[in-house]
Amino acid sequence: MRLSRFFLTGMLLAVTAISCKNDDDQPEPIPDRDRNEVEEEDQKALAEYLDTHFYNYEDFEDPVEGFNYNIVIDTIAGSNADKTPLSEFVTTKTFTFEEVDYKLYILTIREGEGERPKFSDDIYFTYRGELLNREMFDSSVVPIWLNLYRFYGNKDVSIPGYQSVMTEFGGSTGYEINPDNSVSWNDDYGIGAVFLPSGIAYFSEGPGLIPAYSPLVFTFKLLGVNEADHDGDGIPSWMEDLNDNGDLYDDDTDGDGTPNFLDPDDDGDRYPTREEIIIHEDGTLEFPDSNNDGTPDYLDPDSF
Repeated sequence: MRLSRFFLTGMLLAVTAISCKNDDDQPEPIPDRDRNEVEEEDQKALAEYLDTHFYNYEDFEDPVEGFNYNIVIDTIAGSNADKTPLSEFVTTKTFTFEEVDYKLYILTIREGEGERPKFSDDIYFTYRGELLNREMFDSSVVPIWLNLYRFYGNKDVSIPGYQSVMTEFGGSTGYEINPDNSVSWNDDYGIGAVFLPSGIAYFSEGPGLIPAYSPLVFTFKLLGVNEADHDGDGIPSWMEDLNDNGDLYDDDTDGDGTPNFLDPDDDGDRYPTREEIIIHEDGTLEFPDSNNDGTPDYLDPDSF
């Protein structure tokens, strides 16, 4: 029994020593680079890219029958030496993130005639993602749904620049379901591209084939839009941005730690928000104020 006790004690000491040694061997995490410094570098790289690359604008000027409306980007060189650079077509927009003002570039082929998404809505789209060396790192030729708010603010961030860009485009005005169950969209959906500095892309945490601090290029077709209601309380998420600052996480009326857009009882009075609003048949909303204090019932814990 005594030998077993000594043996067990020795094993524990050995494991502890090895564990400490392994901890000591772990490399120190590399801190992120200064965002302003990286933004300066990215802007130089993006400017050079836009001056030395072009897109297939001639195909869009006179589309042939069956044209797929895909944006194709190539280098201005050789037989393409006379092409007009992307820099002549893009517009710029400023997007503030992590207290830094980022400049992104938008190529608008067609704005789209259908509904435009709000910053928290769902979009149905196809896309292709490339690095500045034109290496593709992701794409979807089959349309997918994406909630824009997953890519915004300081929560669950992947590509925050998307939110700012996709609200500039509209989806299609409609579609038809073919006999083979495929879908044909009206030819009026939004088509464009965005050129993002790394600070509003993946920054230091590029996944897969994306190196850290990589500016990104996305081409896309925006087909459909769905108004998102994350908590299902009957109020679209964009309307729960009470201070109108584009950040849904800082609107928490009852102070319970759950922001209104994720809280089915916004005022914490134990009456669901859905029961304190009126949803008309045409989808419009009405917000009663039973005690006429200027605060609608769904935000007023003193109204029932």
